[in-house]
Amino acid sequence: MSHLHLQGRWVAQLQPPGAAQSPSVQRPSAQPSAETAVLQLGPHPELAHSVRGTVRRGNATALVSGDVDEGDLTLEESLNGTNISATWTGRVVDGSCGKEIRGTWNNAHPTPTAPSAPFVLRKQPGWQ
Repeated sequence: MSHLHLQGRWVAQLQPPGAAQSPSVQRPSAQPSAETAVLQLGPHPELAHSVRGTVRRGNATALVSGDVDEGDLTLEESLNGTNISATWTGRVVDGSCGKEIRGTWNNAHPTPTAPSAPFVLRKQPGWQ
């Protein structure tokens, strides 16, 4: 998988703290307490093998940038465009054709109401 495969629209389900993340779970969105985020990624204008875009959760939008290297995803999220507010680290799921990534969203300043959380990121169909 390359940075080109990351480009497009992704929907993430962030699991609540303490929730089990089982590979057999087919629909994490069925869990009412899971939070949904939408990522829109495109080519990074300054870094040739990276992506840049936005992540939207509810009414909040943050900037994201990062890459994938040998199946390992790393994205940095910034609420103010300057400081890193969170990171997304994950691994492309084997057999998903690069359309599913599982990992952990890590809040740069975790609190009891905003801890780190496991996520499942799924690529949405459509034109790139």
